[in-house]
Amino acid sequence: MDLWERLDRPEPEPKAGLSLGRIARAAVEVADEGGLEAVSMARVAGRLGFTTMSLYRHVRNKDELLLLMLDAVAAVPAELDEPCAGWRDGLRRWCRAQWEMLRTHAWIVHVPITGPPATPNQLAWTDRALAVLGGTGLGERDKAGVVLLVATYMHATARLGADLGPAASAASIAAHSALLSSRVDAGRLPALRAAVEAGAFDYPADLPERERRFDYEFGLDRILDGVEVLISGGSPGADRDRR
Repeated sequence: MDLWERLDRPEPEPKAGLSLGRIARAAVEVADEGGLEAVSMARVAGRLGFTTMSLYRHVRNKDELLLLMLDAVAAVPAELDEPCAGWRDGLRRWCRAQWEMLRTHAWIVHVPITGPPATPNQLAWTDRALAVLGGTGLGERDKAGVVLLVATYMHATARLGADLGPAASAASIAAHSALLSSRVDAGRLPALRAAVEAGAFDYPADLPERERRFDYEFGLDRILDGVEVLISGGSPGADRDRR
């Protein structure tokens, strides 16, 4: 039985011993605590109180372990099955849920990409995003293209945020703004100076401290603006998959 079948039709977990579910949960805990680099077959086995060889009876290799981990954290939240106020609202809700998952398990963005989503839970996310676009009039190829674009943007933005780490904090942004104010000369860099003086590189003054963090919403709104043009027929490629 391949990994898909084992995940899609899981066997009941034994009262004791190893199972795919227990292995996946332990590996996720290791990654949440120490990052992806902390995950190894030996460490996960040790966390569960078993030998590494025991783990290999259930998981073929580390690549398969990573797929198990991705599927374990990618359970689709119930809110994505609730009615939404149109495709734009639906995609924004889908992205918020993605963002929470990527922030909660920051190691996801460092898992090597070896192909398209391929586990049951990963594909369920794709299904929900496609369903949101169901009433737009877009053809299936365009809908798939929109979902890939949005998902790629969310992943890339989350990775940038994870890589920046403390550099995206309110204190770091404030320090950078102060540096720009002291170094950027209006004579040499007039456009940049105007942006600095307008506070373009600061967090909005009315944004609560707890919400001052690297975000995705500006870029997402611009992507959705483009999707709206596509849906309205304003893009030359809007009907290319229906010809």
